[in-house]
Amino acid sequence: MRLEGRTALVTGGASGIGAATARRLAAEGARVAVGDLNLDGAREVAAELDGFATELDVTDTASVGRAVAAVTDALGPVDVLVNNAGISVPGLLHEVDPAAVQREIAVNLVGPTLATRRAIRSLLARRAPGDLVFISSENAVKPRPYQPGYTASKWGIEGLARTLRVELDGTGIRSIIVRPGPTFPTDFAIDWDPALVKKLLATWQALGLQRHLRWMPASSVASAVVSAIATPPGTNIDVVSLSPEAPPELRLTGESE
Repeated sequence: MRLEGRTALVTGGASGIGAATARRLAAEGARVAVGDLNLDGAREVAAELDGFATELDVTDTASVGRAVAAVTDALGPVDVLVNNAGISVPGLLHEVDPAAVQREIAVNLVGPTLATRRAIRSLLARRAPGDLVFISSENAVKPRPYQPGYTASKWGIEGLARTLRVELDGTGIRSIIVRPGPTFPTDFAIDWDPALVKKLLATWQALGLQRHLRWMPASSVASAVVSAIATPPGTNIDVVSLSPEAPPELRLTGESE
């Protein structure tokens, strides 16, 4: 129960990494709020945890304000914010719909900025310690074709997190980057054309961006998030990077084997 007494808000918490993180936070004793545009899904996850569900559009300042106020009324002020909500629009930049790209950047970068700003103001006003977690992606360090908006937004979110680490140093408020590789199950690519997915994977493998097709469970990312948050105060955490282990057939062997 390392997080007992703390209130956590997980954005995009109705499924995938967000839902897994909400479950792990609750298991460690946190009071958990699940925020998502999919309110029914958020309620299902929250019901498992004796938590709180709130409708949340991270791109809308008013929605962010309403959600944080509702969480505060139900569970207490937010001590932990997990910026997990994210989408990806696959395709070459010159071919994808401009409105879709704008939405992608808004959800993945503008959204965390708005939610984090709100959390920081509350924490500073209360002179309270806190943890701001940014779910990034290995795309931030391994840019992938067919994901230009997603890659740019994850690069940007790491820049935001690093800037906040400097701005908040000495306040007791930590800014933490969690950078997962391929993870399953999530709703991340649920509506992608299977033929396009096949093309993307082949391209990424040919370019050396994806050595194999193994995936991590969402619970692995959730464990990393909770471990970072549970680190004792007074310690800054830079980047927690995760990737799936290669299959046995790719194991390197020596002459004696």
